[in-house]
Amino acid sequence: MATPPSTLRVFASKPFMRFARRFGIGQQEIWDTVSGPYDADLGGGVFKYRLAREGQGLSGGARALIAMKIGQRAVLMFGFEKKDLANIKPDELRGYRKAARIYLGYSEAEITAIVRKKALYEIAPSTKGPGNGKGIQERGIRGTARKHV
Repeated sequence: MATPPSTLRVFASKPFMRFARRFGIGQQEIWDTVSGPYDADLGGGVFKYRLAREGQGLSGGARALIAMKIGQRAVLMFGFEKKDLANIKPDELRGYRKAARIYLGYSEAEITAIVRKKALYEIAPSTKGPGNGKGIQERGIRGTARKHV
């Protein structure tokens, strides 16, 4: 039996990756968000987080719906700007809870295979220091990285 991961692994869906690029947030901002306090626990492993652009604060920014086992795995499923969508509908939330159950139920080997197939992208924290994590980095299984700007 595999031992549970000792560090947080963060993944993002393709739609979330597109949203993050449009919104203009980088991998370090995403890491800072996921490692900080959540805005709301929506139940079923779904958490709502506030996202902010650098220098603009949280209130007018965006929101992210994240499937999470705290301290183990986070999957960024959906992002939206408050100006475009005030909140999600109850039937949409049910769908995200179902997706969270699936994402969080995968074993480490299964999630690794999903990343290898590029159905999810693993987001690596910046190793260049503060302020240098612009753009989202996709990391494949072999540790190779492609940077998106």
